[in-house]
Amino acid sequence: MLNSANKIPPNPISEKEMTRTSAPRGLKICLLGYRSNPFSGGQGIYIRYLSRALKDAGHTVDVISGQPYPLLDDGIGLIKLPSLNLFEEESHIKALKWKHLGSFTDFFEWFSMATGGFPEPYTFGRRLEKYFKKHKPDYDIVHDNQSLCYGTLALQRSDVTLVTTIHHPITSDLSIALANEPNWQMRLLIKRWHSFLRMQKNVVSKLKHIVTVSEVSRRDIADAFKIPAANLKVVHNGIDTETFKPNPEITRVPYRIMATASADQPLKGLQYLLRAIAELVSTYPAIHLEVLGKLKPNGDTEKLVTQLNLQKHLTFTSGVETQEVVNMYARASLVVVPSVYEGFGLPAGEAMSCGVPVISTNGGALPEVVGDCGIIVPVRDPEAIAQAIKELINNPDKRSALSKRGRKRILEHFSWRVAAQEMADLYYEVLEKK
Repeated sequence: MLNSANKIPPNPISEKEMTRTSAPRGLKICLLGYRSNPFSGGQGIYIRYLSRALKDAGHTVDVISGQPYPLLDDGIGLIKLPSLNLFEEESHIKALKWKHLGSFTDFFEWFSMATGGFPEPYTFGRRLEKYFKKHKPDYDIVHDNQSLCYGTLALQRSDVTLVTTIHHPITSDLSIALANEPNWQMRLLIKRWHSFLRMQKNVVSKLKHIVTVSEVSRRDIADAFKIPAANLKVVHNGIDTETFKPNPEITRVPYRIMATASADQPLKGLQYLLRAIAELVSTYPAIHLEVLGKLKPNGDTEKLVTQLNLQKHLTFTSGVETQEVVNMYARASLVVVPSVYEGFGLPAGEAMSCGVPVISTNGGALPEVVGDCGIIVPVRDPEAIAQAIKELINNPDKRSALSKRGRKRILEHFSWRVAAQEMADLYYEVLEKK
């Protein structure tokens, strides 16, 4: 059934822009990203679009990032802080080079990764602090995109005006991963991987200015890090409605379902969608799921695909340009967002912006984005997902109605122009209090 209980406040444009009498000065802004993959994960996408919207609003923007680097518009500076980029290496052990032994940061990154840790936020912070000490860049605002590292605290102590985005508490990822892993040895490895949370908890407790992307995230971050919810500001993510838009020149493929999900992350809930598809194959032999994501060889998802005999009904696509993603949406008959938790729900918003009917779980902030313009199902419920898919496959009028309503909702309530203006207002507010 349609969910009508989740509303967001009125469009902030009508309230803010009508009362603004003069434009404040443009700011010199530096956005930070310890890794900014432009094709998967939300962090690179967030940096790309926020930097663009801030530049279009008249601000000067640089991005400091580790690998993989973001895609940025012309006129936005990219300052590269190279890591060892061990995710791209075939063997973490063999990736160590003699030159790395002369750098504590490089050696720590290698040793931590080789022993099951995730050191990139910490080592990015060390490289960041070194860069600022050497070059002494002059920015009005330095805005960290959830690295939550000791290096950013060092900048704050040195009188840099720091704002930090926390998309959602990674403690949620850890809890879900542990709940989905019965093997005690793998549970130890999961805890080892998430050992960076000790640093995050320490850092968050000392940050002066925190922003998050939804009301759900504000509540969950406050609970996870034991800080007052009033200390967190909310600026919703935006959707690039100029790029993510309907394309009537592309014909939708019947029974084509699309999802964006990191295959082996339990948080994204792909396993529940796969089980739902398996329930529908006998009724709809032409059903096909296209996943925007990468399938890990011999991973849990690949094993589940084999177990469910879904090889002929499943395609994984990764590393594609944004326009191809838009084309994938245009070919899809519907989109499913099966996540157990989302701090915002960018894939749902992008699909709605493209005019694709959406089925979404009620995980995290997804209902804030989807509202009453999609079908909301419970998390971890393959049967509910299957029933919602069946409902839309059998009802073209409902697909058409949700398509139009979803696009309208995104246009009226979410855009990067709105997000950038609200973020800039927060920057000015922080600077006034300095």
